[in-house]
Amino acid sequence: MRIAIAQINPTLADFQFNKEKILDFIRQAQQRKCDLVVFPECALFGYHPFDLLERSKVVAKQEQELKSLLSKIPKDIGVIFGLITKNPKKMGRPYFNSAVFAAKGQKPRFFHKQLLPTGDVFDEARFIQPGDLSKNYFTWKGKKFFLTICEDIWGWPDKEGRSPYVVNPLAKVKKQKIDMVINLSASPYFVGKMKQREYVVSKTAQYFKAPMMYVNLVGAQDEIIFDGASFVIDKKGKKVLTCQSFEEDINVIDIDTMEVWNKTPKIDVTEELRRALVLGIRDFCAKTGMKKVHLGLSGGIDSAVVAALAVDALGPSNVTTIGLPGPFNAEKSLTLAKDLAKNLGVEFKVVEIGPMYDQVVKGLEKGIELKDFGLVHENLQARLRGLTLMAFSNKENSMLLTTGNKSEYASGYSTLYGDMCGGLAPLGDLTKAQVYALARYYNQQGEVIPEEIITRAPSAELRPNQKDQDSLPPYEDLDKSVAYLVERSGPAKTETDKWLLPVLMRTEFKRWQAPPILKVSPHSFGRGRRYPIAHKAKE
Repeated sequence: MRIAIAQINPTLADFQFNKEKILDFIRQAQQRKCDLVVFPECALFGYHPFDLLERSKVVAKQEQELKSLLSKIPKDIGVIFGLITKNPKKMGRPYFNSAVFAAKGQKPRFFHKQLLPTGDVFDEARFIQPGDLSKNYFTWKGKKFFLTICEDIWGWPDKEGRSPYVVNPLAKVKKQKIDMVINLSASPYFVGKMKQREYVVSKTAQYFKAPMMYVNLVGAQDEIIFDGASFVIDKKGKKVLTCQSFEEDINVIDIDTMEVWNKTPKIDVTEELRRALVLGIRDFCAKTGMKKVHLGLSGGIDSAVVAALAVDALGPSNVTTIGLPGPFNAEKSLTLAKDLAKNLGVEFKVVEIGPMYDQVVKGLEKGIELKDFGLVHENLQARLRGLTLMAFSNKENSMLLTTGNKSEYASGYSTLYGDMCGGLAPLGDLTKAQVYALARYYNQQGEVIPEEIITRAPSAELRPNQKDQDSLPPYEDLDKSVAYLVERSGPAKTETDKWLLPVLMRTEFKRWQAPPILKVSPHSFGRGRRYPIAHKAKE
């Protein structure tokens, strides 16, 4: 029996588009003489709908397209895809996170997800009623399968014996002899996530003593990136098939011979990170209808990397860069920004903020008796840059990409309504070291980012001779503390930890007002971090 993995990138609530994509991949599976084709979790609806599920008419439109899709499934091929279905009972949550098995001439069979994730970016229990895994066996063309949906396989204790679930529902399922376990997933990407997936898939395969197919969504939804990288393992836990990462793919396995259609080469961690961010930018623009982006190009490392990523995502003709020299910018900064723009093939504009700054300072000196140079003057420059960049947004219908990184956001080293302005923060979940690693990666085949941008000391250039390290610990220490305190929530141990923790706790109000931050770590700022603003906690 040949089974196709159809790793697709659906658009949330664009049901006709998703239906046509599913039908297209069914045809591709037919051309490869497949007996069964498996799509990811919520392939018809898109994932995750969050509070769209409050809109009953949205779900009703999906039901209409479901009927149309089922009527168009061709003969001799079984199809499995994820969707949202209504809970017919008056008690419980209104919907199920479901999968349907459909074949021409057969009544569709629905399966419902039992384990509902509520950690980090997820809160499925808000709308979704748990299903019953014990009902998830089915047969097709003489083969027997067991079907699971994403979190259903994550109840196994980890290597340290920990699990967020008191009961693992898989361990309660009465085992039967089967030919394959199937899992439909929409599993968000972060660096190192694949090892966790491989662990739970292997545990499940070993439990059922059967090979297992893991079909993951690809694409980005708001700040969440789905990397695809679907795979199949044999019953001993060895990978025998892997799909492409960060792009749509179709791959085929014969479960009798375990022969696969395509071999997929591995990619290193920096290329993986680059692809994730490029997909995040591209899909955020495509799915919100934005065709062009722009950013302030300062001659610094962060804006340089954002510019390179934006060009990879949208092409140079859709990216505009803007130099915004002020009273304390070095001439070299503007020269480096121009050189980078030339290397990338993007338009570069210059708007002097000095005259605006002088006028505003004069007005404030008169109106509120502003006197000595200080934080007000520094933040004015950042906000005038933000004002200018947002004016360009309005004029050109272009989305502003903000350039701050995770280490800066954690330290509150950012200005509300200034450098935090924007529609998307591509680097907001990267430490400074990761930003430098990407810059060096871009220069592997030749200088794209001018070397001096990489080697010069970082500076916001808001006062004479300013350097980031005037206000922050060394980045090599700060990065470690950010990863430790934000991603692991550990107690402060080092001097840098002790400096950062109180700053982190009192600057949450800024991060609440940040643009969506592309998530590439286990715990990012944004939807998955629910710290209060008003509190007295200090540890």
